[in-house]
Amino acid sequence: MGRLHQLLRNFKEKKASYREYYSDEMPKIKRRNEELGAYLEIFEELVETQVTELESGKRAGRLAGLPLAIKDIISIQGQRLTAASKILENYRAPRSATVVERLDREGAVFVGRSNCDEFAMGSSNENSAYGPAKNPFDLSRSPGGSSGGSASAVAGELCVGALGTDTGGSIRLPAAFCGITGLKPTYGRVSRSGVIAFASSLDQVGPMADDALDCAEILQVISGADPRDSTAMKVPVEDFVKACEPSPLKDLKIGYSPDYLESESLPEAYKKELQEAKRSFEKLGAKFYPMTLEHLPYSIAAYYIIAPAEASSNLARYDGVRFGHRTKAFESLKEMIVQSRSEGFGDEVKRRIMIGSFALSSGYFDAYYSKAQFVRSLIQKEFLEAFKKVDLLFWPSSPRPPFPLGKEEKDPLSLYLADIFTIPVNLAGLPALSFPIGYDEDSLPIGAQLIGRAFAEAELLRSLAAYERERPFEKRPLACH
Repeated sequence: MGRLHQLLRNFKEKKASYREYYSDEMPKIKRRNEELGAYLEIFEELVETQVTELESGKRAGRLAGLPLAIKDIISIQGQRLTAASKILENYRAPRSATVVERLDREGAVFVGRSNCDEFAMGSSNENSAYGPAKNPFDLSRSPGGSSGGSASAVAGELCVGALGTDTGGSIRLPAAFCGITGLKPTYGRVSRSGVIAFASSLDQVGPMADDALDCAEILQVISGADPRDSTAMKVPVEDFVKACEPSPLKDLKIGYSPDYLESESLPEAYKKELQEAKRSFEKLGAKFYPMTLEHLPYSIAAYYIIAPAEASSNLARYDGVRFGHRTKAFESLKEMIVQSRSEGFGDEVKRRIMIGSFALSSGYFDAYYSKAQFVRSLIQKEFLEAFKKVDLLFWPSSPRPPFPLGKEEKDPLSLYLADIFTIPVNLAGLPALSFPIGYDEDSLPIGAQLIGRAFAEAELLRSLAAYERERPFEKRPLACH
């Protein structure tokens, strides 16, 4: 049982009062955050208000009193919303995102807005305009990106759960780097209303927590159709928490790629732990089948045309005219827009806007963007064919350990390749879970993924919960105090 459910049980059994818990925890959270940089802002006044409402009975629900981190691209009414960018430095959200409203109705407490790569563009959290978050297992290393602050906050015990967003692996890579569980839901399972857009056909909000059951509890609350978001699908919301109850896996068919599990480029510790995890599933009755998805090697190339193209369109609204940063000295409207964007955006955001604008430009649209979308359709079809033969897919979350801070940020292509195992899932719009399976020789966490067919989150959670009972993950001491 993860910390979320342990704390929920303590509150229900009156082993701790809301006031006592937060009086004790808030100083610890602030102290640890000074080391980790997981939160860009801790909502001390909001926490005080929400705790008072909990005590009076005005605030209640299935998540009553649980401290959560909200990634700084997800709106909380009245609070600053910067997307970790200077261009939105003083912006405050006029209303809450649908996912925040749903958590609010169930009594969750919002501890703060968590650090992230600027506009969710990155794999190391070093693109944040306010400094990187750090990995709780090694403060000299990255917690992953773009939801690195959310992962760092959960793993560093600054909250019991968090919301992240996943466009090309931005929930799953940080989860793997920080030794926690992260779920990227099916595209359309969770509303994106009130979430700052990076790439609208790829973005998805999801939970990050200690284990399958804790993630299920958050997913249960945030899932479902939304009249504010036409892409939020009207599909039944299953009982994800109940899906985590003990059940056999004897009929479960899991596909895997020998190329992924035995790749020469994969560290030896990763190969060993992946094989151990595979054997644990087999002990539970699951059967594994080798499979080759031949178009997956083209995923990175397709993604880094499609995502920047959508980003260049979405970020066109930040022009200094209506909101956000506006340059002080200008002589024309054009100069104001150019200078405001030049001053407000960081290097990685500028790079992706330029790539996207080029891919969509006259003369290059067919050569690049159209071909990338065609490759995307081939990848989607290949996944559909695979799921006619198996129930789930199993492969690594990351090809490498957490990056040393400051080492990789000067080589964007190297960072792009960190998402090689996560990007195909976003292109296909499928659900996937990253979960910890062990440690490498430096005591850094190793993560693996389970991938399911569309809207198969319950099957993913059921399988992971069974695995966790068979092979519990032992959390090692953290580097933060």
